[in-house]
Amino acid sequence: MRKWFLPAIIFLSTNSAYAQLSPLTVDKIMRDPKWIGTSPDQVFWGADNQTVYFNWNPEKAPADSLYFLQLKDATPKKTVAAERSMLLAANNGVYSNDRSMVVFSLQGDIYLKELKTGKVIRITNTALQESAPAFLNGTTAIAFQQGRDVFAWNRADGSLTQLSSFKQGPPPPPEKDDLQKGNAQEKWLKQQQLELLQVIRDRKAKADASKRYYDYISPKPLRNLYTEDKQLQSVKISPDGRFITYRLYAEAKDAKGTIVPDYVTSTGFTTDIPSREKVGAPRGSFTSYVYDRVADTVIAISTKDLPGIKDQPDYVKDYTKKDSVVVREVIINGPYWSDKGTHAIVDIRSMDNKDRWLALLDGATGKLTAINRQRDEAWIAGPGIGWSMGGGNLGWVDENIIWFQSEATGYSHLYTANVISQELKQLTTGNYEVQEAQLSNDKKAFYIVTNEVHPGEKQFYKLNIATGKQERITTMQGAHEVSVSPDEKWIAFRYSSPNQPWELYIQPNTAGAKAKQVTAQAQTEEFKNYSWRVPELITITASDNQPIYARLFTPDPAKKNGAGVIFVHGAGYLQNAHRWWSQYFREYMFHNLLTDLGYTVLDVDYRGSAGYGRNWRTGIYRFMGGKDLDDEVDAAKYLASKTGVDANRIGIYGGSYGGFMTLMGMFTKPGTFAAGAALRSVTDWAHYNHGYTSNILNEPYKDSIAYLRSSPIYHAEGLKGRLLMCHGMVDTNVHFEDIVRLSQRLIELKKDNWELAVYPVEDHGFTTPASWTDEYKRILKLFNETLLK
Repeated sequence: MRKWFLPAIIFLSTNSAYAQLSPLTVDKIMRDPKWIGTSPDQVFWGADNQTVYFNWNPEKAPADSLYFLQLKDATPKKTVAAERSMLLAANNGVYSNDRSMVVFSLQGDIYLKELKTGKVIRITNTALQESAPAFLNGTTAIAFQQGRDVFAWNRADGSLTQLSSFKQGPPPPPEKDDLQKGNAQEKWLKQQQLELLQVIRDRKAKADASKRYYDYISPKPLRNLYTEDKQLQSVKISPDGRFITYRLYAEAKDAKGTIVPDYVTSTGFTTDIPSREKVGAPRGSFTSYVYDRVADTVIAISTKDLPGIKDQPDYVKDYTKKDSVVVREVIINGPYWSDKGTHAIVDIRSMDNKDRWLALLDGATGKLTAINRQRDEAWIAGPGIGWSMGGGNLGWVDENIIWFQSEATGYSHLYTANVISQELKQLTTGNYEVQEAQLSNDKKAFYIVTNEVHPGEKQFYKLNIATGKQERITTMQGAHEVSVSPDEKWIAFRYSSPNQPWELYIQPNTAGAKAKQVTAQAQTEEFKNYSWRVPELITITASDNQPIYARLFTPDPAKKNGAGVIFVHGAGYLQNAHRWWSQYFREYMFHNLLTDLGYTVLDVDYRGSAGYGRNWRTGIYRFMGGKDLDDEVDAAKYLASKTGVDANRIGIYGGSYGGFMTLMGMFTKPGTFAAGAALRSVTDWAHYNHGYTSNILNEPYKDSIAYLRSSPIYHAEGLKGRLLMCHGMVDTNVHFEDIVRLSQRLIELKKDNWELAVYPVEDHGFTTPASWTDEYKRILKLFNETLLK
């Protein structure tokens, strides 16, 4: 039968005793995370190369504050509140090529800072919004957008020049000669007067001559760039100011959005929250243009001749034997100009995300020359590669050589390509990923973060472009999130280990240098009072002989109860079996609690997880709940064969994608899991969003096979064991509707071994301790009642 549970509201006293955390309880774990302490975050350097800034909250205030420390004493201090906006805005600014200046936008105005003197010049002071500043002609001028249009400010005389004139709506019809105006009768009479009367001919000749003269002496007006009914996007100007590129987006007219009702409101009335479309909804289209200010021309960039633009994905062969010839829709990101403006490169993605092209753009003609094509029958992604809207690492080593990342070898690596000769050079190689890359100031080296040492570590290196030599700069086992000083002599980084949250360190940017910890209050004494486990990082051999990385929590032999729990992380493409502090810190603490109670806990990086290369990333293509779920089943077999867990007493739980996997395990792998807790679960992929789902399963009306085998709602009749489902009612990501539809399906199937707990004020990510506490108490109760029998 159906059971509905509303979460009990649990009030936590702010005056609770400074309690020992032994034994752990759900109430203690799921409090406001400030009880753990707060780690430094969003680290960046000041232009003086001596000051490190970071967000921090050692005082447990309602929100983080901006702190700083200087190399000479390395003592964190809070910044002056009035200076924070300027500091943060300058950090997000654009440097000149010689790195002598930075230009930035602050509260809708544009500022220029001279780094040597620290002098700040306010370029605009208007009620309008100015944004997207950039340097023109070296540092002689500053370009920026004011509203929709581009302006240039001359540093020498302070003059302001408008460079574009975008107009909403269609272009007006061409202006007609006076003789062409009016109806047929009026036109005939005008022509008759001109033919019969000399005075009329003289007047017309004088008026025409006067117009030609004033047209000659008058400043030439800006060409109006009409956007019709489309959205203007991605306006960019070349470094020499000649070319302005822009993109127009035509919204699909019949795409239907969704509504999420919000029941608990301050007014007492239910509010409808407009939400996303569902996968497969009609998509809009993008067209990119080049406005040549010198030639006064506007050219639409054509992609019809890109290599492979008509190639259709392999999956269509499952539905038709005819090869349809279609020029695929694309989106053009960029352009990205070389420093001197000699060349521009664009990053083009097919709308089905099977292809990525890097192409040279000729601004004068709009012609594209393909430099590199990346094709994936699953979907284009991976570290440093980005998604359909761009976001991949891409830049210029010199005026003719670009750098980028590609998964051509099966792992994301660093490449260069000469845009003239099209010579391709691979800079890194091996069965590991380059996860971050930054070109040095002198453009002779890269600073990269890779997992070459181990998939569960992130280490920082300097890579010499000419020699290919790599120097490892960081050495501690775990993960390093690195910020390089502007002069590249120092690094500041966040570091953590599996049982220690993130702390801030500084270190000279040289191999063998010693790191200095500069924050030491990320953890409270209360948190440190418990001996948090370092889970064992293991590999399990999958049924197809692939290594599965996992974290194993092993109880004290005297407490071992023979039960096992498998945790399934969310997001799909995410890594959690690693050697740093997990973003799933609540779950990590819950696993310590379970282990204290005698459970053996396994946290698995199943197929589709991040950190292991292209084949692992795309292992779920067209079948979510296939190889990824097989990995969880193999993990259950490992628990039974290697750790002494009773194969009949294994539970599974997770949220979001982890909730989906839990449902698939309970529905399609009978007998493997005795109990499952599915949290904020996708129950039918046809009802999820387009950007994520279409990459993996294509679109429902084009690839129904993929949706049929991947959606739990189609397999609910297979439910065995006891199932708990938990869902927030104002979830704007995985809608509450999802779990309601599955509940109705279970009712109609006459299943009685399930229950649903709903959380009226929670979105996809819970925010209130009461909801977290209620949810995990239910999970613990489920496991205790089911797995300890």
